[in-house]
Amino acid sequence: MVGPIAFGTILQPLNSSMIAVALVGIQAHFGAGPATAWLVSGLYLATAVAAPAAGRLADTLGPRKVSLAGLVLVALASLAAPFAPSVGVLVACRVVIGIGTAAQYPCGLAMVRRAADRMRADSHNALAALTVCSQVMVALGPTLGGVLVGGFGWSGIFWANVPLTVIGAVAILLWAPTDPVREGRALRRTVTQLDIPGMLLFVAAMGLLMYWLLSLARTPHWWALGGAVAAGLCTVWRSLRAPVPFLDLRLLSNRALSFTYVRTIATYTAYYGIFYGLPQWLEESRDLGASGAGLVMLPLALMGIVSTLTATRVQKRRGPGPLLLIGSVVLAAGGLLLTLPTGSSPVWLLVLLCLVLGIPNGYNSMANQNAVYQAAPAAQAGAAGGLYRTAQYVGANLASAMLALLIGSHSTDGGLHRTGLAIAAISGCLAVAALGGLRRGRGLTPGPGA
Repeated sequence: MVGPIAFGTILQPLNSSMIAVALVGIQAHFGAGPATAWLVSGLYLATAVAAPAAGRLADTLGPRKVSLAGLVLVALASLAAPFAPSVGVLVACRVVIGIGTAAQYPCGLAMVRRAADRMRADSHNALAALTVCSQVMVALGPTLGGVLVGGFGWSGIFWANVPLTVIGAVAILLWAPTDPVREGRALRRTVTQLDIPGMLLFVAAMGLLMYWLLSLARTPHWWALGGAVAAGLCTVWRSLRAPVPFLDLRLLSNRALSFTYVRTIATYTAYYGIFYGLPQWLEESRDLGASGAGLVMLPLALMGIVSTLTATRVQKRRGPGPLLLIGSVVLAAGGLLLTLPTGSSPVWLLVLLCLVLGIPNGYNSMANQNAVYQAAPAAQAGAAGGLYRTAQYVGANLASAMLALLIGSHSTDGGLHRTGLAIAAISGCLAVAALGGLRRGRGLTPGPGA
């Protein structure tokens, strides 16, 4: 059962990270400069909205159906993307891919939770499988993307989705647990409860915020910041008044959940700063090309596998607290190490750097995922998982804006070094918070099933 569920979750991290080595080729093909940043932000903005909605649909209609519908969207958009006539159309295809891939994680979390409760089984290994697939694919994405771009051009990262969605759909149909029987009016009732106005307000708030952040590198558009604040306040107002809000702020009244979401945003801002900043520097300043950059990033993926497996063992015995401290400290160290490379640095030094950078994400992700699992009410597991993904996507959006501000349209040694310092500062704050939690005796509860 776990295999098909975990397989579906690889699509989102794979699509989020493969683009890192394709951006240079897309810029050249369409003659687009900073506009290509929306290929990253558009996908994450779509997933930030779609993940909670998919989680709610999974809780109501059944996660198996919602997961299959998401795979169909990914396949259709991936078939259309290579023929996009402009970067704007390509961004639209990425948005649809983001919607489809966003459904997989909350649906997987809901399937695991329901199956574990029904069978009274240990869910720890299933959650570990979801984390391994997700985080390893994030790390492996630049390497696989480099091979695809080197062999098929930038369109290769889209063609790869087609066989993956077919395999995933067949596996889910054959082996994933069936959904509970629902009444015929469940779909219509659920759609009316999706809070479309709340979604639109959230999109407006995040879109305007991203537009303002991206403008800081040139001429700041302060009106966009004002609009983002206004739309954000309206989103909060709507969330407090809607019977079934898009962003259920009542979940955030759970201090453990809300703190985990904030911590996740900060963690992924730092980590995606690495995943998008380093490949671009390897291509443009170190002149390794897409394939070479992907191969240099491979040790990061391999170390990510090792760190996730190690984190699973520590989590089972000690809980998320030690994982958070280890992950934050090593991520801060990795940020400082990013201030050392130059355009003439030997490849072996870059490989060692990637080995270090591969350690923290397994620890941070395992800890945060299990913190959400433990704190979320069982009946709202899908919605809580969707909000967890939203927190990740907000962090990725902020990372994209941070890189646009610190690096610009062309990556230099100075831009990489500034990015490293920013990552070290964010991670240092996370390490202090993790240490404070350990001293207060929080975060020591063993993981599910320990």
